[in-house]
Amino acid sequence: MLSRLADALTPAAGRLTVTTDADAAFAPGSVVVANHTSLADPAVVLAALHRLDVRPVVMATAGLWRVPLLGRLLSREEHIPVHRRDRRAAHALDLAARALERGRLVLIYAEGGLPVRGDAAEEAPRAFRSGLARLTERTGAAVVPVGQAGARRITSGGTVKQVAGLVTAPLRRPRLHVHAGRPVVLAGDRRARTGQARAAVTQAWRTAAAALGEPAAAAPGAGPSTGACR
Repeated sequence: MLSRLADALTPAAGRLTVTTDADAAFAPGSVVVANHTSLADPAVVLAALHRLDVRPVVMATAGLWRVPLLGRLLSREEHIPVHRRDRRAAHALDLAARALERGRLVLIYAEGGLPVRGDAAEEAPRAFRSGLARLTERTGAAVVPVGQAGARRITSGGTVKQVAGLVTAPLRRPRLHVHAGRPVVLAGDRRARTGQARAAVTQAWRTAAAALGEPAAAAPGAGPSTGACR
């Protein structure tokens, strides 16, 4: 329901395109990892994944469960609340591991928060937290890197700008792009795993940003990958 809702609403806020690497795959029991830049990008990513016939369990900040109706929807679909800087944070990894064992795909935002800046420009994913490495170390799950670009054109900056961006998005309909890369099996210690995952997501993000002509994507080896467009 959440993925279908995101796919239905996103076209009103922007023009979404989706590409994949030629060898991209979403095997049951995989962890989907996306870059996080805006309050809008979870909806954009879910909409893109829905078009790829992927409907993951989402690990999201626990505060969303306090939003009327949304909280009930999240609970009913067994999405996973993350209580950051809380003793309950470890329980989220337990729930994620169980979902993976059942063959579900789990969507995680490894940066653990949004960038603190007011502009709408793209930039590479920030440092990842260790939760993803611990989850893959525990389960052996492969990681599917997903890069999104353009969501900051919907919402970014302070509260007033966020609201203004959301209200005007249906008129502006900014371009949005999501790219899924090939699966990666992480190896080594937690620091190594974290670095490998971040590098894979960064490459997927560069492909997405390049599709929108974002200057930040212009780095050595940052050209778009060959894949299907949907």
